[in-house]
Amino acid sequence: MQTTNIFVNDQLRGAEPLLKLYTVLIADDLPIVRAGLATMINRRVDMRVVAEASNGKEAVDKFIAHSPDIALLELRLPLMDGVEAVASICKQVPSARLVIFTTCQGEEDIYRAMRAGAYGYLLKDTALSEVVECIRAVAEGGRWISPAVAAKLGKRIADRGLTARELEVIHALSSGKSNKEIGSLLDISEATVKVHITHILEKLKVAGRTEAINVAVRRGLVHMDSLAAA
Repeated sequence: MQTTNIFVNDQLRGAEPLLKLYTVLIADDLPIVRAGLATMINRRVDMRVVAEASNGKEAVDKFIAHSPDIALLELRLPLMDGVEAVASICKQVPSARLVIFTTCQGEEDIYRAMRAGAYGYLLKDTALSEVVECIRAVAEGGRWISPAVAAKLGKRIADRGLTARELEVIHALSSGKSNKEIGSLLDISEATVKVHITHILEKLKVAGRTEAINVAVRRGLVHMDSLAAA
């Protein structure tokens, strides 16, 4: 009863109930995206952006330095991509609450992010209200993934994944290299390249190379921007 009286008296004196403040780190290579997102988040009375990063390495360093409740990371970060950053942060801070916030929605992108330790996966066309709900939920230890993203994740888990070598082959194939060039690049025989391609076609459930490349791009196994930079 005494505690109740003190609480009532505090309210009468105009004291505000304590409000939990969620601290946020934003990692995106585009300054305008960071600025816009930070502005929207900082407008919330219970949220505050405490750090920003323009690449994956900086995201890891700033997360360790500031210990935010949650971090929103773009998948396609320079120096170290979002998945690598998630894995690095989780290795150092197993309790880290991390969300990928990106335009990338390939099945492989989603699968790699969640496997690395992300607690959520948001697309950048998501409504602000959902971003806010995601921040609160994940900061409190929950997970956040939309039905559409969950469906893609489920499909990827059900499918047979490509091996590391098969990923190298499909990446080289997507850049226009011949079997002979792929063999030279990976230091394997041309016959072995053909075997890998056969397995790739089977796993992706396609009939030819062009279709395989299209499916690989759509699923996030291959990113065209990385091919252009190669």
